[in-house]
Amino acid sequence: MDMNVYQNYHETKAHTAPDFPYNTYLCSIPADFIQVPLHWHNEMELIVIQKGSGIVSVDFQARAVTSGDLILILPGQLHAIEQKEQAHMEYENILFHPSMLISGDKDLCATQFILPLISGQFAIERFITPALEWYPDAAHCIHEIDRLCDLRPDGYQLAVKGLLLQFLFFLICNQKNRVSVSKSRTKTLSKMKLILKYVEDHYAEPIPIEKMAALSYYSKSHFMKFFKQHMGMGFTEYLNDYRLTIAARLLTTTESAILEIAVQTGFDNLSHFNRLFKRKFQIPPRDYRSRCAPI
Repeated sequence: MDMNVYQNYHETKAHTAPDFPYNTYLCSIPADFIQVPLHWHNEMELIVIQKGSGIVSVDFQARAVTSGDLILILPGQLHAIEQKEQAHMEYENILFHPSMLISGDKDLCATQFILPLISGQFAIERFITPALEWYPDAAHCIHEIDRLCDLRPDGYQLAVKGLLLQFLFFLICNQKNRVSVSKSRTKTLSKMKLILKYVEDHYAEPIPIEKMAALSYYSKSHFMKFFKQHMGMGFTEYLNDYRLTIAARLLTTTESAILEIAVQTGFDNLSHFNRLFKRKFQIPPRDYRSRCAPI
């Protein structure tokens, strides 16, 4: 699994082919990477937990997940995947573009169901677990899609599209009681996307808190309070954590010198980089490279 698929918050990489925009990735935490940081993209995503347990967050709401769980991510939603304590987790990422399910402007299924669904107008379950009465039906759709994509018989794309529509049917006909999303929450999510996108684009540069406050149209003190309230940590701590995540991947996928990696990820002091890296990963960068590099 290529970390570049995940290391950016606002992903622009084309995950799916234009003629059949459906694809899957098999992933493992922490074997492939220690975490999938907050990001978003224009595809719909299904996270299928196959083994172990972990944590998935959607629009800042984190939940523990375990084998068998299905998590639906709508286009544009901020989401992340993390290791739960020392647990390992294997999961399948399914990415597909909603356009593959829409026949045209006058498609009733699109106008009455698919488009309202992806715009958040339905109160669907996002975390589909075996505790739900209709879970077996929904899970069967995904398992059958996986089987067809492995075998790829003639016309399998027709069946995949049909099963995806059937999966969405189970979601829509088993809606929860509607809880409206406030304008303030929508504004908060938009502002957080702006902040996180700036970090993605400029993490290798100095990013003073004053700059982020101005970007957010907040005072410095209000920005610090706002960020910590929604991210659970201060901005400087978050920025360093993001930089260290990128540095860890560079250590295991490149032969660049440690000093060079430190500079590339925004650290201008090697001692400071080494100290923060050891605090996060419990071992120095050099040992991390030798222990975690692919064989």
